[in-house]
Amino acid sequence: MSNKLEILEEYKKAASELNQLKAKEGSHNLRDSNETVVIQPQFGDQMHELTNKCSQLTMIIEAMNASED
Repeated sequence: MSNKLEILEEYKKAASELNQLKAKEGSHNLRDSNETVVIQPQFGDQMHELTNKCSQLTMIIEAMNASED
C-alpha cells in the first residue's frame, strides 16, 4: 500500500487532469447561428473515470486521517 504522500500526489495529478478536461470541454466556441445546438460531453468517459478516482482517493485519505486520530 502506498504512503499518504504518494496518495496525495496521485490525487493532485488526477484532480489536475480532471480540471484540464473540464476546461477543454468548456472552451469549445459555438458558432453564431440560429441552429439548435446539442451539447454533448466530448471527454465524458475520461471525466467520469477521473471523478471516480478522485473520490476513491479522497476516501482513502480520509480513512488514513481518521486512523491517525
